[in-house]
Formats: sequence, C-alpha cells, structure tokens
Amino acid sequence: MFARRRKHFGTPADKATYATLHTASLASPHLREGLTPAAAGKASRHLRDLLGTAAIAICDSSGVLAWDGVGGAYESNHRRDARTLAGPTLRTGRTAVLGVHDVACGDPQCPIRTASVAPIVIEERVVAVLVAYSERSSAALVRATEEVARWVSGQVELAELNKERTRAMEAELRALRAQISPHFIYNALAAIASFVRTDPERARELLLEFADFSRYALRRGGEFTTLADELRNVERYLVLEQARFGERLTVSLQIAPEVLPVVVPFLVVQPLVENAVRHGLEGTTGVGRITIRARDQINEAEISVEDDGAGSDPEVIRAVLAGESASDSIGLGNVDARLRQVYGDAYGLVVETQVDAGTKVTFRIPKYSSGVHASP
Repeated sequence: MFARRRKHFGTPADKATYATLHTASLASPHLREGLTPAAAGKASRHLRDLLGTAAIAICDSSGVLAWDGVGGAYESNHRRDARTLAGPTLRTGRTAVLGVHDVACGDPQCPIRTASVAPIVIEERVVAVLVAYSERSSAALVRATEEVARWVSGQVELAELNKERTRAMEAELRALRAQISPHFIYNALAAIASFVRTDPERARELLLEFADFSRYALRRGGEFTTLADELRNVERYLVLEQARFGERLTVSLQIAPEVLPVVVPFLVVQPLVENAVRHGLEGTTGVGRITIRARDQINEAEISVEDDGAGSDPEVIRAVLAGESASDSIGLGNVDARLRQVYGDAYGLVVETQVDAGTKVTFRIPKYSSGVHASP
C-alpha cells in the first residue's frame, strides 16, 4: 500500500520568504552588471514584483533608465514625468512621498495615483532613484521602497567593486607586461644571433620560439588562460634560456594531466620561472636546476617553481610580497597581488627560501571559481 505524498511547501510566511528571495535572486545578476539602461531594464520587472506596485521607474541624472508597469492611457506621460518626480531626491538624497496632485493623470482608471521615491546610494553619493507607483500610499510601502532601494544600492556597489577589481587586474597585468625583462630580451636575441652562422636552422627555430613567446606575453586577450597554455609559454621561455646557458640549466617538469585545463590568471607561472632563472642561476658558475610541478589536489591545482640557487633572506621576500620593497624579484609581488585579488588572501604565494638554500614558490588555484573563464 502506497501513501500519497502530501504537497507541503511550508507556512505562508515560508512561501513569502522564498518568493521574495527568489525574486531578488533574479534581479541580482542584472544589477551586478552596473546601473546601465540595459541592466536596469532587465532588473526592473523583478523589482516591481518585489514591491507589488503598479509600476516602477529607475532614474538617474540623465533621465529614465528603466520603466516597468502599467499606467493606463497616460503611461507614456507617467514615464516622461518620472525624471521630474525623481529630481528632488536625486539632489537631496531624501525619500519623498508624492500624492495625487503630483502624480495622478487624467485617466480615472489609471492605477498610478501616488509614488514613493527612494535614493540609490553608492559611497554616500546618490547615483539614481527608485520610484514606486501605486494606487494609494502607505507607510509600509514607503519603507519597502527604501529597503529595495538600499538592496539595489548594495548590488550596484558590488558591480562597481568588480569593475575596480577588473581595472586593478588590468593595471597589474600591464605593469607585468612592461616588466618583462629587457635583460632577458637582449640575452635571448644575443643567443639567437650566436647561432645565425654556426647553426642557421637552430637560429630560425629559436627566433620562432621568441616570436611565439612575445605574442603570448603581449597579447591583448583577457585576464585568464588555461594552465596548459601558460606552461606552453613557460617552455618557450626555457628553450630560449637553455640556448643561452646550455648545460648549465637543467629543467624538470612534473605535470599532472588532470590540471592542464584549469583556468589560471594570465602570466602567473612564467614570471616565477624567470625569477628562478635569474636569481637561481645568474651570477653562479655551476649547474642550476629548476623544477616545475603542477599537482592535482581534488578541488584545487597546486603549482610550484623550485630552484637550487642562491636563495634569499626571508625578510626580503616578505617585504616584496607586502609591497614594501623595490627589490628586482621579477613579478613576485605582482603575481601574489593578482592571485589574492581573484581568489582571496588564502590563495597568495607561499615562498620557502633561505640564503644559499634555494627557493620554492607555491600557489594554489581552485579548479572552479565563479566568474573565472579562459579567454580565447
């Protein structure tokens, strides 16, 4: 005997809470794009559903960004007049409650008779207003309009923070591109030139590697790439350095195939390898060994670059990562800053080093992270 399952969705309060949260979640992705006409237009229907009003408008100093709802035969007039009604709140930041004499039109059947106008504020600046139109006003509706406007303010502020983060990332990346060692470029071209007469075919191959390395490093693509592409460019760099150092530079790559598709910030491995070559090998006469590992750690990829060179004073490295030193540790602080910007402080560089004991730099990358996608 089978008992029929009863459909039970909780109490009316549970249902109302779920409906409100669900509606807010539908508006949120659009508002995270910033307060543009397109984003405001997509979010406006969901915001009206949150308030349960006849219509809403979102206005800024340029005019009406979005309108959603009904307004009878005079809807176009209501939409046109929204910016005028929003003006005082845009200037003062104070919520306004407008009555029939301010809002009503000539259509007796029109559901728009009153309006609540609340500011949308970012960093203490009124950037827009939310106008909620209804047949009659109430203290509850005014408070609800203010709360929705505050929530919109929070979402738009997050969008601004995301833009700032993106701009900071782009600036860091431009700085890193500019920091690609002129010393390395000169030495790579000198090494290629040394083969022009003795081994033209080798010189040609190295020149192609240099061209591919430069094309990748200076590309105008996005902020992210795959670990496979990043390591491929590291190999190009090492081919050029081995042409220069010959048998003095030995390289070991230990790469788990499972982590090759993982998306990583652009130019996040090569600067660490360049740092290992420069500080681990240059200035010495012996053989330098560099080991690059990429390991699968279930939900993360762990990447490390290790050299057996001269090492460094840990306090010097600490100062570099803290931005307190102008040391020439190429890209170390840059890479650390970008990793923390994207994934949080728990994902910065871990540097193990001592004078005369080599250096190992390790970082972790989540295999899946919201908003992180490789660019073609």
